[in-house]
Amino acid sequence: MHSVAILVLDGVVPFDMAAPLQVFDWTRLPDGRHPYRVRLCAERPEVLADGGFTLRVDRGLEALADADTVIVPGRAEGAPPPSAAVLAALRRAAGAGTRIASVCVGAFVLAEAGLLDGLRATTHWVAAADLARAFPRVDVQPDVLYVDNGQILTSAGAAAALDMCLHMIRRDLGSAVAANAARMSVMPLEREGGQAQFIVHEHPPVPRGSDLEPLLDWIEDNLAHEVTLAAMAARAGMSERTFSRRFREQTGTTPLQWLLRARVRRAQYLLENSDYTVERIAQQSGFGSPTAFRERFRKVVGTTPYAYRSTFNGRRTAAAVRSER
Repeated sequence: MHSVAILVLDGVVPFDMAAPLQVFDWTRLPDGRHPYRVRLCAERPEVLADGGFTLRVDRGLEALADADTVIVPGRAEGAPPPSAAVLAALRRAAGAGTRIASVCVGAFVLAEAGLLDGLRATTHWVAAADLARAFPRVDVQPDVLYVDNGQILTSAGAAAALDMCLHMIRRDLGSAVAANAARMSVMPLEREGGQAQFIVHEHPPVPRGSDLEPLLDWIEDNLAHEVTLAAMAARAGMSERTFSRRFREQTGTTPLQWLLRARVRRAQYLLENSDYTVERIAQQSGFGSPTAFRERFRKVVGTTPYAYRSTFNGRRTAAAVRSER
């Protein structure tokens, strides 16, 4: 039997803990046996969870020494940093070859222990920039559901933890067992796209009083039309070279990258809130042809317009769905 230890720290988010607990507990072999034994462990017998209630845990950090897999759930903002004892226990487990995985911002604990140095990793997209800034030796991937480095795995939000756990089950026991676990969890064995489809593509902030503000408003009002670098520079009364430099200085990005984000945001809004066809959305967002729209949308968002609408718009018509395929 494969032993799974879920390491519960102060401020633990219950749903982040429940997701792996559920999927491993529901996994069955073809003969009905349970292949996984899941245990909660913590540094102390009582742990304060996010929401203000207390969890009683019957196993201490010694459980990490005999576990085959250790999972670190996410914790609430403002939770105390992991103790030296917790970090040391994680390092010992990693040194012994134990598989270690994190859920959501649990990746910060693994990074603090030094287990992500030189590796690709992910976390919830909202926290990805903070993870990259705090731990520059970690190659943060903000647009994926999970990252498997072999021994060390990281996942995005709690739902992505289910994807990661199903992936581990498939690695351990094969696709048939993993598919059955997915059915018990009422989710597909594989989901299209990564967490990029959930990222809110905000425009880079523009300093208050910037001379670019009227230009950016004009771009937003004219997304359905062709907007070139030359047209933007002319409207700003600058040469293209000077305009591009000034734009990057004030926004941190190029004019054309800003324009692409604006088009994607317009398309996302229309996919979420209308039954317009892909052809109409491509036109109103300024992508031109539906083919160009699909290609660029997928590059930025990580999934197709059809899949995005299926996830975020519950009012699409049958005609609109057929047009997107």
